[in-house]
Amino acid sequence: MPSVPEYVPSPGGKIVVVDALAPASVERLRALLPPGFTLVSPATRDVAELHTLVGDAEFLISGQLAVDAALLAAAPKAKLLHKWGVGVDNFDLDAARARGLTVARTTGSNAVPVAEFTIALTLALLRNLAAGHALLSKGEWRGLSGARPSLTVSGKTWGIVGFGAIGQTLARLLKGFGCRILYNKTRPLPPEEEAALGVTYAPLEQILTEADIVSLHTPMTAQTKGMIDLAALRRMKPTAVLINVARGGVVAESDLAQALREKVILGAAMDVFETEPTPSDNPLLGLDNVVVTPHIAALSGDTFEPTVRRMFANVARVAAGQPIPEGDLVR
Repeated sequence: MPSVPEYVPSPGGKIVVVDALAPASVERLRALLPPGFTLVSPATRDVAELHTLVGDAEFLISGQLAVDAALLAAAPKAKLLHKWGVGVDNFDLDAARARGLTVARTTGSNAVPVAEFTIALTLALLRNLAAGHALLSKGEWRGLSGARPSLTVSGKTWGIVGFGAIGQTLARLLKGFGCRILYNKTRPLPPEEEAALGVTYAPLEQILTEADIVSLHTPMTAQTKGMIDLAALRRMKPTAVLINVARGGVVAESDLAQALREKVILGAAMDVFETEPTPSDNPLLGLDNVVVTPHIAALSGDTFEPTVRRMFANVARVAAGQPIPEGDLVR
């Protein structure tokens, strides 16, 4: 079967990135456009402005902004809804299917950045990097003997919840740390794949009970929403930490805040939140045993161009009536 070329001739069309981007980011995207296409992005998060902007758009791209039925209805000419990334929980897929829209994503494109970021967050939390930085930034040169103990990753039991491209990449990166790695997913891998990755399948209950580090990499679904609640946190070791780079709603944030205040677990690191942007009064933001970042795990200058080129190649294919590679389609 012949391979699909990276780019195909196309009549072009209007692309709208529905997230409000900085002008410099828009120009970086335009520099990578296939011939014949135009690209715009709203200047603000104003809904009315966005609905006007998509009115004549053939292609919609979203990173984090929710694409609901109302937005799709405002874009009657749209042929393709493309995720800039992987998780499509911010898309109303039922509304997209009802419109007959093709939905696509760049499967696996953020696996290395997110896996690396998971380790970075864990080290920042366990080794008190964030706390030490905060003190020295205020001019305070002192140790942290009265704070949380500084703990190593090496030799720990690491539980990976969700074992797709990101979880498997994380397992590969962890080999050098000598961790015992437990993983959980819907269907266990074949034994030979487990052996190659150095991992062991375990039910979620076992991971919560035995892991020193629990990292979340699951999609946001009806089954995973609120999966890590107070009951789940109470199953964890008091010396264990939770790392969430999946989706905010996988963790019940009020339960996590309570567990952290009561020292049910040692700490947590969060890159994603139930509401984004998360409000300034989110109780997690004021705790000293939490490291937080604003949903930036997937952002990497090293992967920007290849991911965007892959995304634009899919746009060009749809414009020319060509098929999108099966692995990028959202069914």
